[in-house]
Amino acid sequence: MDSVGQLGPTDVAELGSRIAANVARAVKVPEGALRDLLIALMAAGHVLIEDNPGVGKTALARALASSIDAEFSRIQCTSDMLPSDLIGTNVFNQRDARFEFRPGPVFANMVLVDEINRASPKTQSGLLECMQERRVTVDGVTHELARPFVVMATQNPVEYEGTYPLPEAQLDRFMVRISLGYPAAGEEAAMLSEHAARDRVLDVEAVTATAEVIAAQEAAARVYASDPLCRYVVALVDHTRGDPRTELGASPRAGLWLLRAAMAHAALQGRDHATPDDVQALAVSVLAHRLLLAPGSEEHERERIVADALSAVPAL
Repeated sequence: MDSVGQLGPTDVAELGSRIAANVARAVKVPEGALRDLLIALMAAGHVLIEDNPGVGKTALARALASSIDAEFSRIQCTSDMLPSDLIGTNVFNQRDARFEFRPGPVFANMVLVDEINRASPKTQSGLLECMQERRVTVDGVTHELARPFVVMATQNPVEYEGTYPLPEAQLDRFMVRISLGYPAAGEEAAMLSEHAARDRVLDVEAVTATAEVIAAQEAAARVYASDPLCRYVVALVDHTRGDPRTELGASPRAGLWLLRAAMAHAALQGRDHATPDDVQALAVSVLAHRLLLAPGSEEHERERIVADALSAVPAL
């Protein structure tokens, strides 16, 4: 990997615009979803895409990977999949009379875990260490993963037969949850015309390299977050814990990811400091999917709980 000099916020903003424009040329994706995806990339977070089949989830992941010249792997989850199918295993080499580690598909820069809720809880747990610590341990030996490393997992929100709901510990590893939705009629007609003869994602060319993405992540991590802003984030997540519609509110990890998302949002706008506006822009995307609802609460209330917290908690 070639080295890249230190980037500033304006460099991050320019890079984000370049990547977004390149992805949008191949995949029709809502502006908000693309924004959240880029924020997750710049903050070294993971993405859960929850949407109906056929709306372009896989195409989006492929287009993003191609845009940053990243190694891409796709995992199609099934109920009989084992953790070793994800992370790899030790195989005995008869010629050398020793075991060798064969890395699994998580040893890539961008890993698409398709229909993650079709994998068993045992297999889902195989992703916990690699998503949190960017490494895997096999037979007592730790193996570091690539940088950058982003897991994009998908699940179908309307089909539950043969699925295993993601536990709260797994959901908490995802920085943001996004939904693509169906395109407008005009956009869908244009997409049919553009993709009828050829998969447009195959034509996506890299507009940057992974080294520059890593430098941008480091620049986003240097964005200034004041003590009052940190206390504002803590107050927001604490408000979700006291909401009667939740059995378990947002965790400290959720607050940390919200702050990192705000810092990445600021960097993508060319600023060297984060503000309450950055927090408010990302709060629903980062917090809503982490809430464990109380009995009797409806699924659609997740977003309302976060919105009510934003209304109730004054920015410091």
